[in-house]
Amino acid sequence: MDIKEYIFHNREYFEDFITRSTYHSNAIEGNTLSYAETYAILFNDNEFKVSAKPREIYEAINHKYALHYVLENLDRELTESVIKDIAVLINKNISEISGYRTVPVRIRGSEHIPPAPPQIPQMMMYYVRNYNQTAFDDVFQKMAQMHLQFERIHPFEDGNGRTGRLLLNYELLKNDMAPIVIPKEHRTEYFLMLEKQDSMELSRFFRELSEQEQKRIDEMPDRGGV
Repeated sequence: MDIKEYIFHNREYFEDFITRSTYHSNAIEGNTLSYAETYAILFNDNEFKVSAKPREIYEAINHKYALHYVLENLDRELTESVIKDIAVLINKNISEISGYRTVPVRIRGSEHIPPAPPQIPQMMMYYVRNYNQTAFDDVFQKMAQMHLQFERIHPFEDGNGRTGRLLLNYELLKNDMAPIVIPKEHRTEYFLMLEKQDSMELSRFFRELSEQEQKRIDEMPDRGGV
């Protein structure tokens, strides 16, 4: 059974992975929903009362649908259209977008200034070409280098971090490898690697997270399909 089949076959892991991925990726960006609140929103647990800002609720719902999109499109080569589709889903009902940003942006806590809007289409064309055609030492090195490039370009008005982290799992799952969840507790370490453009450390970090996730999968009981 490949990893995608496993995710959909094992309900307990499916709910666990979707919730953790959504909770931690959003928390890294400042979302204040608890893990329990995130689960209740994603899987309609009406026994748990959630009181939160509409934006935070949409961030949870959007991430779930964007992750579903990734899972359903693993057989596709990465294209600009795929990247845009993920970002549109991430931003739905928050800051509706239809494509790349048309305004300048800053990255909170970073000295790096992302490229001006007119540069983005060509930069993303090269990004996708490099993603699909460059030979890397291994999948984790590819993930690290391409993630650093994507976050430096910051092609969308909002949701670049979430979109970039979903692309990490797009690559892992395409290679039938355990996905990763970057814990919010490692937020500072993760952001420092991005700021320093440290692809070696980032590659090591991603490898460790994937290995940890594989152990989690191996220990997860099988309670039936989604």
